[in-house]
Amino acid sequence: MADACPFCRLLAGIETERNRIADIVWRDERTAAFISPRWWPAAEGHVLVIPNAHVSDLEAIDEELLGAVYATVKRIAAAMPSAYGCAGTSTRQHNGAGAGQDVWHLHVHVFPRSAGDDLYARDKEYRWASPAERAPYAARLRAALMGSDPGLTPRPGT
Repeated sequence: MADACPFCRLLAGIETERNRIADIVWRDERTAAFISPRWWPAAEGHVLVIPNAHVSDLEAIDEELLGAVYATVKRIAAAMPSAYGCAGTSTRQHNGAGAGQDVWHLHVHVFPRSAGDDLYARDKEYRWASPAERAPYAARLRAALMGSDPGLTPRPGT
């Protein structure tokens, strides 16, 4: 199953139009974070945080790895306001087909937010962003992550 997983392929260095190594803004031993190719109005540059190991969903992940995923979620959410100038962040995790999970590798969305953006009311208004559109968001977020703790360095693609 991991061979067919687009997130596992990205972590293995296999690029597609929707997932590029340059989209990765954070990678450590257990987790990775990358700019999502699916964008909603007023939430451009949102990030997906995943475990590096292929884990299909919330029921399949062990609590220690889940803690590592959410530590990276926290790191990304803390960097977004300085990187993007957003007023806040929201997180979202879809678990199972009935909840809208469409990639069977556990992932947590981290959205930049502003007052009145109506993000959750605009669920069907998404579009696919090009690699060129994603690149400046990845660069700004990487820079903010490096500034948040000089001892921690985002490692795209490693």
